[in-house]
Amino acid sequence: MATIAVLGTLDTKGHEHAYVAEVIRARGHQTLLIDTGSGDAPQVQPDVTREQVAAAGKVDLASIMERKDRGEAVTAMAGAAGAFLTALVASGKVQGVISLGGGGGTAIGTAAMRTLPVGFPKLMVSTLAAGNVAPYVGTKDIVMFPSIVDVSGVNRISRVLLARAAGAICGMVETVVPEGEDKPLIAASMFGNTTECVNMAKKRLEEAGYEVLVFHATGTGGKIMESLIESGMFAGVLDITTTEWADELAGGILGAGPTRLDAAAKAGIPAIITPGCLDMVNFGERASVPAKFEGRTFYIHNPQVTLMRTNAAECAELGRILAEKANTYRGPVTVLLPLKAISIISAEGKPFHDAAADAALFGAIKQHLRPGIPLIEMDCEINAPEFAAACAEALLQSLS
Repeated sequence: MATIAVLGTLDTKGHEHAYVAEVIRARGHQTLLIDTGSGDAPQVQPDVTREQVAAAGKVDLASIMERKDRGEAVTAMAGAAGAFLTALVASGKVQGVISLGGGGGTAIGTAAMRTLPVGFPKLMVSTLAAGNVAPYVGTKDIVMFPSIVDVSGVNRISRVLLARAAGAICGMVETVVPEGEDKPLIAASMFGNTTECVNMAKKRLEEAGYEVLVFHATGTGGKIMESLIESGMFAGVLDITTTEWADELAGGILGAGPTRLDAAAKAGIPAIITPGCLDMVNFGERASVPAKFEGRTFYIHNPQVTLMRTNAAECAELGRILAEKANTYRGPVTVLLPLKAISIISAEGKPFHDAAADAALFGAIKQHLRPGIPLIEMDCEINAPEFAAACAEALLQSLS
């Protein structure tokens, strides 16, 4: 039997949260009903009052309620709920969390969930679940469950969906994760254009006794990888696909933010860095590409993805950024350059081949990289077996 936190604004959605708690208890689990409201009195009796939640975050709830500023209240209670929930989980008092809400409730519930470790069961029933949930999920494994109708009463539709959501969180806490062999972990970044390289390097690292977790370099993937590196779970990093920096610089849709490549530097763990796929910036369908880029070289990857070739000026800047990021690493770091192609489509005779842009990229890396950092230049393409082997062996040498 587990204890599941049922967290939400009980002043406006108390009956709905109480219904979910009832379904969970009927399944044989205990519940902890937590009030994060800041308006009228709760509609049902909570197990944890809003004042207790506010105290965990050092929030002066009485003053906030007097000002009647909803935005201020949501922000304050989101932080306080995170502090309270984190303490509950750390002490082992709850084994899962579920919340229901509209805009405010979703902001509070997911903010609290984002403070919890990956793997801890967390489910948000939200009116916003069918839209862009990236700001709410962040880099955590929050299950977003569409409410379909507003969370406003237990009716013909919501009764079914809320019961299913309650069943889902119960199933999550009831599932026993099979035991696995715990090996030292390596984080690797991959794109479709670097898949062969990463897979070959991954095989070599696994043969050496490591487990390799691969992250898709789609912006979110890079952010998640950085977050998990920062948590201390990795022994090393195989950062073959640094393409997200091209989107960050040029305004593509798959940027991972200005802190991409920072986590390994702070962690002081061995790392491999290559300019994988820095030849491409990602946009949506062709019509979505900003007009300012007309005249550039494009490649239609599929109907939903249009790639733009980075030019020499952008590549020079990307080379500088990559080198200066590498310069901050406290642990062993090696930079490898595949001189014949940094992606499948940048090889000679392919759509993104641009010798001048590549020269600008490689030249800037060599110009700005501080002395003492190993720089390996190879006369091959990024997906060549010898390049993958060199990446794997360089990392293994740093790990030994």
